Amino acid sequence: MKPVVAIVGRPNVGKSTLFNKIIGSRVSIVHDTPGVTRDRIYGQAQWNGRDFILIDTGGIEPRSDDVILAQMREQAQMAIDSSDVVIFVTDVTTGLTAADQEVCSMLLRSKRPIVVCVNKVDSIGAPPAELYEFYNLGAGEIYPVSSVHGLGTGDLLDAVFAHFPDESEGEDEGDAIKVAVIGRPNAGKSSLINRITGEPRVIVSDIPGTTRDAIDTPYTDAGGQEYLFIDTAGIRRRSKVEENIERFSVLRAYMAVERADVVALVVDAVAGISEQDAKIAGFAHEKGKASVIVINKWDAVDKTTGTMENYRKRVLDTLSFMTYAPIVFISAKTGQRVDKLFELIKYVADQHATRIPTGRLNDILADATARVQPPTDKGKRLKVFYMTQASVKPPTFIVFVNSAELFHFSYQRYIENQIRSVFGLEGTPVRFIIRERQR
Repeated sequence: MKPVVAIVGRPNVGKSTLFNKIIGSRVSIVHDTPGVTRDRIYGQAQWNGRDFILIDTGGIEPRSDDVILAQMREQAQMAIDSSDVVIFVTDVTTGLTAADQEVCSMLLRSKRPIVVCVNKVDSIGAPPAELYEFYNLGAGEIYPVSSVHGLGTGDLLDAVFAHFPDESEGEDEGDAIKVAVIGRPNAGKSSLINRITGEPRVIVSDIPGTTRDAIDTPYTDAGGQEYLFIDTAGIRRRSKVEENIERFSVLRAYMAVERADVVALVVDAVAGISEQDAKIAGFAHEKGKASVIVINKWDAVDKTTGTMENYRKRVLDTLSFMTYAPIVFISAKTGQRVDKLFELIKYVADQHATRIPTGRLNDILADATARVQPPTDKGKRLKVFYMTQASVKPPTFIVFVNSAELFHFSYQRYIENQIRSVFGLEGTPVRFIIRERQR
């Protein structure tokens, strides 16, 4: 089992910068606005040959009536409870504050091993005199660090490493299906994650855009299938993306799609499918990801005979390029059909990785070209000689023809539909690579 290390502290002491320095990439949003990291962010890191999980938390405000800050405090507490070691980050430039002392008291009560990091010690040489007041916390040795420059992080990680539990049998993460949960703000993505895991893993608020970072949530179903749900910030129209933080979040959501095997596009059933949903889906389609369209808040829709089928038709009209994606109508609030969503995710992930034998593929091709003659232009007819599958995720086929120009999109779509009619390939796009040859 990998050790879990939580980074905690009051807002704006440089926790996210330290997190990014340790894992070696910009996963957490770094900004000089306090409270930018609202949720727990997970990352994989390694030290002294040992892999571990690092959690970046929202800043703890010990006394605050603000709803978001109160939930940030709860999230930080959950991160502490699930960790093996806590890195407590303070700031040498502001000195030891009453808030630091309250946070430290909370950590000491948790009975977790604490490593005190005094951040922003950016100068080389003798440590500043202000450093020593942090011994008043009563949490043991202190470690001066410059998370911006990386100074002192080695000594800090050595101290963290010393608290790691003994390395027992290594637990393989297995073939977890990575699922990016994307959609417009307030469509219910975070509520869906919380419904699946049965704990308030992600902050849920009726303020659109509450989830600013992409959050990784591991989950194993009753059958032992592992999933990694990536909850993303809601993607807004670019014209509405005003804050720099929101810009980072849009980028993060697109990065989450690139990481994923399956994309769950969450649509607010009450607000309806929109052009913006189509753009989000289009990005997943371009990246060749398996997709499931999740119509959330179905419990809030007034229904008569045919409501679901009419809604399905509107969705497919808007997402005309993604008619291969199955649609599921759920309610994250009540749990309605969430089990069905699991089945679909597993199913489309399998379809995404389908490999078709070359012989079967060419049998379908021969039958398809016999049924519908290939197109002609100025007396020249398209000849499709041969087809083979080059790769999976998504299924990608190389087609050898006499003229790439004659192999029009409409005929490609016809061949694709013939392949799908035999092998399904539901939920996954299909790619064709056209190669020209005379014989």
